Amino acid sequence: MLNTYSAYDKIGIDTSYYLVRWYTMKISTRGRYSLRMMIDLAEHYNDEFIALKDISERQDISKKYLEQIVPFLNRSNLLITYRGHMGGYKLARHPSKITIGDILLSSEGSLSPVSCVENDPNLCPRRTDCMTLPIWQGLTEVIENYLNGITLQDILEQNMDSPEYYI
Repeated sequence: MLNTYSAYDKIGIDTSYYLVRWYTMKISTRGRYSLRMMIDLAEHYNDEFIALKDISERQDISKKYLEQIVPFLNRSNLLITYRGHMGGYKLARHPSKITIGDILLSSEGSLSPVSCVENDPNLCPRRTDCMTLPIWQGLTEVIENYLNGITLQDILEQNMDSPEYYI
């Protein structure tokens, strides 16, 4: 367990804000919205090309923001784009072949919690003497294994298994 007692406790400052701030790894808005867009496309996988306007309305994400996300997903070959009348977007592969790791890697650029484990080979000048390097390498491996173990299809099936409520 993490010892949260500090000098701040002695003078009565609530440290819970700082603990959350310092120990939280965050996925950006671009990453979260990319995932929502891709789940929306997975839900409509058997449909024709989906207009960005429709995704925008269903996901409550501005069309302009989605337009900024599309190039990242296109570069990673996750989308098929069709321009013109009846144009739009489709998944490039079946939802069972696209992982959450694929999506977040395309939009975030890296899933590593620290920059020193992003390069292979590791270029950090302290790599041979760093006692924390194995921790960061292990954490990176856990994150990647977890996110690469979940597909869009898994999310759709999980959602279908949840009880539906009718009004």
